[in-house]
Amino acid sequence: MSSQGREATTPRGRFERAKPETSGLTVAVTGPTGDIGRSLLAALEGTEEVGRVVGMARRPFDPAAHGWTKTEYRQGDILDKDSVRALVADADVVVHLAFLIFGSLAETQDVNLRGTRNVFEAAVEAGAQRLVYTSSVAAYGFRKGRTPRLTEDVVPEGTGDFPYSAQKAELEALIRDVVGASDTEAYIFRPCIVAGCDALLLLDEVVRQFQLGGRTAVGRRLLGRVPLVRPVIPDNGVPFQLVHHDDVATALAAAIAGRGEPGIYNLAAEGELRMSDVARAVGWWTLPVPDLAVDAASQVVNRLPFLPPGLSWLHALRVPSIMVTDKARDQLGWVPRHDAADTLRQTVECARREGVV
Repeated sequence: MSSQGREATTPRGRFERAKPETSGLTVAVTGPTGDIGRSLLAALEGTEEVGRVVGMARRPFDPAAHGWTKTEYRQGDILDKDSVRALVADADVVVHLAFLIFGSLAETQDVNLRGTRNVFEAAVEAGAQRLVYTSSVAAYGFRKGRTPRLTEDVVPEGTGDFPYSAQKAELEALIRDVVGASDTEAYIFRPCIVAGCDALLLLDEVVRQFQLGGRTAVGRRLLGRVPLVRPVIPDNGVPFQLVHHDDVATALAAAIAGRGEPGIYNLAAEGELRMSDVARAVGWWTLPVPDLAVDAASQVVNRLPFLPPGLSWLHALRVPSIMVTDKARDQLGWVPRHDAADTLRQTVECARREGVV
């Protein structure tokens, strides 16, 4: 049989390409070059149930440079339906990681909503056994009065004036609609803030936007220009969680291999952190601020659309968002290797080497 396979009639009355002959699952991955994607490819190389991995993203990437033998790569865009259909045509499992965290509202809506719909619909049309999607803790939303400890049965409401949060919630509803009564099983993962050497977002975008006298002129005007020996991070004491990208990859690999029941899984490392912990780790100062100040700042962000996109994450500091992860541990056998403190330490060390802090 050729690598393109042959066409065969399916019980659903449409034509699909027969799977190439491999000794394990064929896995299609969108966004394999991102923070989670590189760790996932490495994990799948060592997953016995996986025989072939096909990744697609917009940037150039060479799996062979990492010594990976199962992984193939092609450049493509999830906004191009033909590219998506070609990617998933032979896949037993489709993993959707591609997502814009920062960008204009129009750009994120286009890529995150329209592009993700293309992936979901193509996976179901191709008859994939499983569809694995990375959502986020942000899907729950950041509403005052919401329960601070989040289990998977808490309905994701999103936060309307925080596009990343609103879009993650909307896409969870979309995947349920698209999968519907099909034979495709959906696994939805809600990781907290992902960190580690391959995921420097916490420091590169969020923290550096929040620091008083930060790197943008607008941020300095908003937060105040004060001559400082060291940068200062505002801290209202709201706890948050981290998870290492390698541990997220382990959970995804378990779902790809068919372990556990389809459904929603929270992912977070042991331990809670506050912005004061981040400040100590990078050698900065902390300025305690009341909740009202954070609320006021988030309202300012809503009214000033020209501000840097990273400042929209002020919404996430308004309420605690602590996820319970028992389900992933019990059903997937997920045991994260890194706790929150260790993940932060590694992230800071790598950020220093990269010149981020």
